[in-house]
Amino acid sequence: MSNSSPEARTDYGNFQPGPATPVQSQLAADPARQALLNVRTEVAKAVVGQDSAVTGLLIALLTGGHVLLEGVPGVAKTLLVRALSAALNLKTNRIQFTPDLMPGDVTGSLIYDVQSSGFNFRQGPLFTNILLADEINRTPPKTQASLLEAMEEHQVSVDGVSRQLPSPFMVAATQNPVEFEGTYPLPEAQLDRFLLKLTMPLPGREDEIEVIRRHSNGFDPSNLAGAGVRPVAGADDVARARSSIGQVEISAEVLAYIVDIVRATRAAPSFQLGVSPRGATALLNTSRAWAWLGGRSFVTPDDVKALTLPALRHRVELSAEAQMDGVQPDDILASILATVPVPR
Repeated sequence: MSNSSPEARTDYGNFQPGPATPVQSQLAADPARQALLNVRTEVAKAVVGQDSAVTGLLIALLTGGHVLLEGVPGVAKTLLVRALSAALNLKTNRIQFTPDLMPGDVTGSLIYDVQSSGFNFRQGPLFTNILLADEINRTPPKTQASLLEAMEEHQVSVDGVSRQLPSPFMVAATQNPVEFEGTYPLPEAQLDRFLLKLTMPLPGREDEIEVIRRHSNGFDPSNLAGAGVRPVAGADDVARARSSIGQVEISAEVLAYIVDIVRATRAAPSFQLGVSPRGATALLNTSRAWAWLGGRSFVTPDDVKALTLPALRHRVELSAEAQMDGVQPDDILASILATVPVPR
């Protein structure tokens, strides 16, 4: 799919916004916006054909949310997050989730200091701006749950003391959808803490040729600096962007449209569990960020449609009958988008 404008996009199953359109508002001249759009260019130096996931990560970062990246092995999930981090002047840590990982390995723990004869808190890798939680479904629920407070409240509580995490803070978690042995699926309550669930498909033929060509020419995934990826945005740009996104207007009709979509998931026979009000808020916030990245100061129904699948697909639960029939959440959400009246 080509990089067309957000307004023109009608294939809502593919979350792939393109670069900014010719602008009708002062947002186009916003230096923070341009800096964050430049991040896409930098990431493309290392990752081929995953523009949708790049923009999804940016939207989550700009709205204070978190992302679950799902794809088969070898589609550059980890490389994508590493490249995004390299294009942002932000602190980044990576945790390889394993069956023996403990909560203290994530959040940090109290360490006895012989010199002071007391316990001091040693920060875990969670204290960063971007946390790459690699293969999050390979660690037991007890360790998965150590992320809950951080994801919701941006703080960590140990021994009755709450410690604030840096700002901005985002968890980018990856998981493999085709291997179930030795894994621990995330519970629905924790899935709901993720702002977006992005699926990373296998590349098309031309993209795969480009991947192979780069490796043939000596591309080293462990050396992003050698690939030319450089930081082009930082924490100040993110802070300014968040302030600007909060000023993006959304009409009463579009707000009602978001609510109608969410309520339709609760009435859909194929869903055993529909979307909660948190999902409606997620759809609102991400639609605003999408509009801002497109250079507009208002949200359109097409913005809402474009974000519906990544914002809601992980917040629903299929009925037993739908699972036996092989129905996918995206199929039902697409049918809801086709039937809920669009405001004019």
